[in-house]
Amino acid sequence: MATETVITYLDAYCERAGEMGLLAEPLNALTNLFFIVAAILAASELWKVKQGFRVDLWLLVVFLFSIGVGSGLWHVFATQHTMLMDVIPITLFINLYLLSALRRLLHLGWGGTIAAWLAYFGLGMAAQFTLPPDLFNGTIMYIPTFVTLLVLTMVVRREHRGVGHVFGKVLLVWCASLVFRTIDPLVCEAFPWGTHFLWHMLNAWVLWRLLRVLIDRARYAQPH
Repeated sequence: MATETVITYLDAYCERAGEMGLLAEPLNALTNLFFIVAAILAASELWKVKQGFRVDLWLLVVFLFSIGVGSGLWHVFATQHTMLMDVIPITLFINLYLLSALRRLLHLGWGGTIAAWLAYFGLGMAAQFTLPPDLFNGTIMYIPTFVTLLVLTMVVRREHRGVGHVFGKVLLVWCASLVFRTIDPLVCEAFPWGTHFLWHMLNAWVLWRLLRVLIDRARYAQPH
């Protein structure tokens, strides 16, 4: 029997009625439009940045858009393949955002950036292979990212107080979204639609706001 990990864990949602198709999880599927709207808004802001290195930022926009598409397909069809289409864009966004933030916000050299990323990667691998994949309804897979964002918020706050304040608000909203993701199966009897769709809505704002910070820094760094 294959070892079950966070990656292979197939989550179950309160809203799913046991069949495939748009009507199986209408709220969970349709609220992925928030990610797509967030990507479009970010792209419109990034388009205004005319100079400087922007490849990482455009890739983040693409990954954000892909999160909406992949997660939408996952909640419509819920197969092993669509689960990967859901997980991969999220993983790519998180990892690239960390690298970009370390470079653009903290101005770390490549050595420090790679070292910090390896620490995050190691924390994630340790969580994946040592913690039960269904712990907190699968939300355990985001604990390493939560810890990293918490540390990043504290460090950024010392370097850029205004940006740190934004990160603080983002952290609070993301805490709320993690709670809604976690309690989804616990509220089924009282609320058959569950709370996972709120995770989508709040998380879309979180990713947009985090990306907007990097776009604003890129704009600020432009020669005037």
